[in-house]
Amino acid sequence: MSFFNELKRRNVFRVGIAYALISWVLLQAADFAFDLIGAPNWVIQALFLLFILGLPGVLIFAWVFEMTPDGIKREKKIDPNQSLTPQTGRKLDRAIIVLLTLAVALLLVERFVNFPGAGEADPNVVTAQSPQSVVPETATYKVETSARQSVAVLPFVAMSNGPDDGYFADGLTEEILNSLAQLPELLVTARTSAFTFKDQDVPVQEIAARLGVANIVEGSVRRSGDRLRVTAQLIRASDGFHLWSNNYDSSSTDTIAVQEDIAEKIASAMNVVLDDQKREAMRLAGLRNVEAFVAMQKGVERWDFAHNGDDIVKKLAEANRYFDQVLEMVPDYALAYQYHSDFYIHQLIDGANGLSDGVTDPAGVKEAMTAALADYEQVLRHARTSQERNNAELDLAYITGEWHGMPARIEQFAAARGCSQPNWIENVALPFGYSHLTELRAREFTVCDPMSSSTWRSDVRTLIWNEDPAAAIESGKKGLDLAPGDWLRFQLVSGLVALKRFEEADSEISARFQDEMISLSGRMMIAAARGDGEQVDLLFEQFGQNPDANDFWELNYAAWAGDRARANAVAARIDGHAFGSQALTTVLIWCLCGPAFDLEATPNFAANIRHSGLVWPPVSPVEFPLKNW
Repeated sequence: MSFFNELKRRNVFRVGIAYALISWVLLQAADFAFDLIGAPNWVIQALFLLFILGLPGVLIFAWVFEMTPDGIKREKKIDPNQSLTPQTGRKLDRAIIVLLTLAVALLLVERFVNFPGAGEADPNVVTAQSPQSVVPETATYKVETSARQSVAVLPFVAMSNGPDDGYFADGLTEEILNSLAQLPELLVTARTSAFTFKDQDVPVQEIAARLGVANIVEGSVRRSGDRLRVTAQLIRASDGFHLWSNNYDSSSTDTIAVQEDIAEKIASAMNVVLDDQKREAMRLAGLRNVEAFVAMQKGVERWDFAHNGDDIVKKLAEANRYFDQVLEMVPDYALAYQYHSDFYIHQLIDGANGLSDGVTDPAGVKEAMTAALADYEQVLRHARTSQERNNAELDLAYITGEWHGMPARIEQFAAARGCSQPNWIENVALPFGYSHLTELRAREFTVCDPMSSSTWRSDVRTLIWNEDPAAAIESGKKGLDLAPGDWLRFQLVSGLVALKRFEEADSEISARFQDEMISLSGRMMIAAARGDGEQVDLLFEQFGQNPDANDFWELNYAAWAGDRARANAVAARIDGHAFGSQALTTVLIWCLCGPAFDLEATPNFAANIRHSGLVWPPVSPVEFPLKNW
């Protein structure tokens, strides 16, 4: 008899399988029990190691000994004709079937049942605040993301120091992130938040807690000539366990294949079943051109820089030089067109608001408008998902002034889910009574992009317009803990003013704001909300002496102060610009004062409102006693 057949006869294989199943079931039960009592991770790891070490002993025992009616005896002392191994084997088969049934039942329970109080955060529920800040009274402040796992792709570390190696590593990271974001089973943290941790030595568990995710992807990239080495790993944040890892040694020409394989392997490790349709969506999400995604990273870096300081139009022109390179290499990349359009939109809206870097002469306005529309038409043409297309349609309708059917577009946005949104949704939704529909979406974006100050600002503003200033203040404070910013703090001040907590609002302005115009604007709003006409007049005088004075803030000030004639005069001046209607909606969402001007003073804006289906006048989320219309 062969050795293999002898192993079968002595039931060694059956005993090994039974032992493995028993160990697995016991580990699952222990893992659940240890979670409930808060035991450290090393306890379950030690138990797993103990079971592994026990396996050779069990197999040796099965080989050496045999069960008999008289108890356990050494196999060599038993007459083969009297051996009971066949009967024992049948009993072991039945035991294995029972254990397999139990294992399947445990898997189903783990998959579909959420046990309250478990130590590891449930990856299928993502809270809208940092997990470290959850308290019982705010536990309902969350966005349900049923059947979705959460993951953040951290910027891969550039291990070589070539002139573009850092941008190359960032581009590879973003390609992987964008691919994973196409899978509905996954909630993928946005680039803005994930890249916050670039070049920072922060533990994975802390990063996951701040981003509100259950899993982290990290890796490194090294280039030497045409040679490429990439390492990547998927880490479960709760215990640091590597769910998947791999090293890739190839050439730079194989970069696209490498990033696609990494994305697919990560998705599979997170139990996402990939079919041809999902693989195609992942493939289409990227640039698929190495030089293009290096240029894209350079453009995005300069675009971010432009939005965090002065001379924004000048800096956006520099960013557009890189977006032009991207579009020359990949002319169907919708995201590059969207970034590219921002330069022209800022020229138009700044011109409408009387800012020095905007365009006001007819030729310049026509040129900027033509370029902006051309970019948005390409965004619409090359949108890669239905949600991207719907967002582009709303934005295009808004900037062209073709507002007919806008309520239906807003409702369509509100009914969707995910981390993609139109640029101009707040302007058309909030002043015209749709804040209650868009509140959940605004909150969802703080989950998608928790380290972005602008997403928290949008959430706070939406809550204020929904006449829930207490929730707005709560959200503002959470957002400032994660992603501080002056404009977010200004919205927090607005929430405090809405609740007439003027001393707290004053304290925020005095202690936090460095920018003189922002500080002046906040103090003006507080004085007007208090009904202090003398202080309002004093601040108006200071405003006129400020070199950054512009029509946008003057219209806000006039409305807060109840100076109807001045408000109408400024609004009429804005309305005369080709982008005036769009600029006036921006005034409305910042003023929080209902109708900041009379429709009769703004005939172009009035015409857009009439054929849009939007409701006029807007409500006033903040009470301004000096304003009587």
